Amino acid sequence: MTRPPILLVYARGGPPLSDVLPRVAAHAEVHLLAISAPTAGGGAAIAAHCASVLDATGDGLAGEALAGRIVEAARSVRAQGVLTFSEFALIATTVAADRLGLPGPGGEVIKARSKRLMRRTWAEAGVPVPGFHPVDSVEDLRLAWTLLASPVLLKTAWGAGSIGQVVVERPEDIPAAYARARAAAEKARQANMAELYVAEPGELIAEEIIVSSRSSWHDDARYADYLSVEGLVVEGTYHPVCITERLPTLRPFVERGNLAPSVLPEPLQREIERASVQAVNALGLGTCGTHTEMKLLPGRRVCLLETAARFGGHLLTRQVEAIHGVDLVGALTMASLGKNPGLPRQMITGPGRRAAGSVNMIAADSLGVPWRSTPTFEPTHLDLRSLVSPRSHIEIVPDLTSLPPGTPMASFDPPRGSLNLAGVFYIESPDSRTLAHDAYTILNQLETAMTAASTSTSA
Repeated sequence: MTRPPILLVYARGGPPLSDVLPRVAAHAEVHLLAISAPTAGGGAAIAAHCASVLDATGDGLAGEALAGRIVEAARSVRAQGVLTFSEFALIATTVAADRLGLPGPGGEVIKARSKRLMRRTWAEAGVPVPGFHPVDSVEDLRLAWTLLASPVLLKTAWGAGSIGQVVVERPEDIPAAYARARAAAEKARQANMAELYVAEPGELIAEEIIVSSRSSWHDDARYADYLSVEGLVVEGTYHPVCITERLPTLRPFVERGNLAPSVLPEPLQREIERASVQAVNALGLGTCGTHTEMKLLPGRRVCLLETAARFGGHLLTRQVEAIHGVDLVGALTMASLGKNPGLPRQMITGPGRRAAGSVNMIAADSLGVPWRSTPTFEPTHLDLRSLVSPRSHIEIVPDLTSLPPGTPMASFDPPRGSLNLAGVFYIESPDSRTLAHDAYTILNQLETAMTAASTSTSA
């Protein structure tokens, strides 16, 4: 049976190519437009699953030039759909899809990229959000300090992966905080983790820090006081699929990893579902993956953090399939081709077939205490089995390994956000209890394990 051609736009961010390409290729003939250079693991997946590759990695494409190249590439392969899993290529790919008359997130997609527009849209729709104020200068930040409850969180309005987040504790810290946030945003741009369509996405936003608590929802302190709902929007209709729990963040809000399925009882998961429906519907999206994050508050209330018009990064799509048997990537591929994605009738709340999660390699333990040493990163010599339970599976994901072997681990620097990551562990365990135990073993034993691996290599 002939598969319809689809154009996949690849840039930094999102699930790894080794995860998404086989799932897209199961439903379509894949033609890849590469804006960023793929990893070695991504290159192997491209060779195995792509009918053609258009290499634009050295062309410096951005803005209208990028959207135009996507349109040109789609027409050249007669694509019946265009896709991207990258936060940073999302707007350009959406613009191209609209011009081609193909399914995509639609003209309101900018509301799912600019946190300023997202906050404003949600506030007008009655979606609970923290107090916020746009910041384009030190003086704007001084004004935000007077308008918002302190301390204040300063972050980029177009960023991802917790990059550029700085907590302003005192008014005298404002100039330095502004400089640190802008410097972190520039480092992200240099690492090709910045918006590719909007010409000057350097805006910052100041927000009140949400007074969150998991106590009225669940009393297990191994889980964070925030979570996410994974789903899809298909022709304007939102389909929440399942909830993903989180490990507690490192100060200020650097992510450590995620755990699934949710351990909340079914009635409480339905409350989370209703909040996600209100938030996503307010954005007016067309056809796209969604990743909606929210904080848990006392009194079983929530406060929305963000909705992305794409799937969550790292290994969330792989986890959902392992746990619940739902192929989110395949479903989005079908929807992007104008076909029935075959989604569940309602959000899945059960325990699933297994538990699965990811843990980020960051030089700090589960309490956020920085490592006392900077061992050399030697992934092939790391004793992975010592970090998990006997019936659990663990691997280092090649596509998500950013630190070259033989390089010392970098000291933890909070404003760098996800740029602190050396790599990512993927874990599958028989149940949620075992998964949580394994995740904390990794967080607290990784420095020792890496030191041993480094010592054995140099011996």
